[in-house]
Amino acid sequence: MRLKRATQAGFTLLELGVAITAIAVLAVLLLNRLHIYQEMAEKAAMESTLRLIKTGLQIRLAELIITNRQGEAQALETEDPTRWLEPLPPNYAGAYLPRPQPGNWYFDAQRRELVYVVIAGRRLQFDAGADGNELRFRTRLVKDRLRIGGGSVDAVTGVTLAPVTRFRWSRGRLTTRLT
Repeated sequence: MRLKRATQAGFTLLELGVAITAIAVLAVLLLNRLHIYQEMAEKAAMESTLRLIKTGLQIRLAELIITNRQGEAQALETEDPTRWLEPLPPNYAGAYLPRPQPGNWYFDAQRRELVYVVIAGRRLQFDAGADGNELRFRTRLVKDRLRIGGGSVDAVTGVTLAPVTRFRWSRGRLTTRLT
């Protein structure tokens, strides 16, 4: 009588270990890429809100110039720049003393600065002397010397939100810099 040898079905322990290791490496790479995309999305949302606030300031300045009230433009540098937005961004916490949750904007009334609290700033780099979790912006008036009639006069010709400290959000070799 001849015994038949049973054929082996399934994985050996070595094959199982190799498969688990490969899956773990792929999962780590996927999670790292996911963090990069989350940070890129946060950066895009922050820049979009910043452009919206700048546009509100520019519209307010244009209104002051059109109605011949340029003297009131100086107040734009000291007041909350979101004051001229309707509706306010959903992640705006207002004039806040304690720091709000990451992902929110607030106005630091003591320093007269608009602040964004960063959620995922692993690729965010600051110049020396800055808090690594906050992007701070200050309203600045743009002034030019205009020639009117036979003379010249200093006049407010624009408004912007300038970063208090320089920063850059890098992504691999690509770097965006806001100065």
